Amino acid sequence: MQTLSAVNIHHFEQAVKSIGDYYRSIEMGFQVVLKGGKVAVLDQKEERKNGLYAIVFGTDQRLCGGFNEQITTYALERINSSNTVENNNILCIGLRTLASLEEGKQNGAEVFPLPGSLAGVTSIVQQVVMAITDLQEVGKINRVMLFHHKLLSQISYKPHHITLLPLDRTWIDSVRQKKWPCHSLPSFTMDRDSLFSALFRQYMFVSIYRAFAESMASENAARLLSMQSAEKNIEERLEQLNALYRNERQSSITSELLDIVSGFEALRTEKE
Repeated sequence: MQTLSAVNIHHFEQAVKSIGDYYRSIEMGFQVVLKGGKVAVLDQKEERKNGLYAIVFGTDQRLCGGFNEQITTYALERINSSNTVENNNILCIGLRTLASLEEGKQNGAEVFPLPGSLAGVTSIVQQVVMAITDLQEVGKINRVMLFHHKLLSQISYKPHHITLLPLDRTWIDSVRQKKWPCHSLPSFTMDRDSLFSALFRQYMFVSIYRAFAESMASENAARLLSMQSAEKNIEERLEQLNALYRNERQSSITSELLDIVSGFEALRTEKE
């Protein structure tokens, strides 16, 4: 199982790297749209009173230690400290994640099943993007945050969050000012605002997909760490039992030798 977890970590890491190329293509699309003129949605004033849509990535697998508890605690701390404390919508990835949220006295969360592999991630991400779009269109949310574990090494990870909405103005300005790799910008015939909205949906898709892949890689790291800890505990327990066995065996041998010596001394005394 340790070997399988190590292989899965490498597999999900490769998926994160691959999705990075897709992300750079979307960023270049934003760069083309933003350099050509103004986008209406970026001129709208942010209303913090609207709801927050939080997506918490956990696991349904066992042998992962406190994986779910760590990410739900991290998410609840940031949700409670945000300005949007009313009309919060929480989406849990995994039933065990929902159980951890309910232990933190957070009710009313939706649940999506955790896919067993990357092949099942795409359809769930598409459903999540559609849910966000529908809620945004009717004005129920204006903030979207992702909470997931980020892989640090083969056996370590940490909670991480991303804010999808509202768009980071600093990021927008950096994209707008970034130098294009060739002499002329590509042209487009679509309406600028419509193209920006289409690119933003792709941006949401790639961000959620990457969060999925990083969370699943971290899940395998948690399982690998748990198995290594269990193996270490077993080895330590075996050493303790072996030491106890050696002590008991030595005591038994010593007792037998004392019995022999005592018997010999008794016989010699009788003979004398």
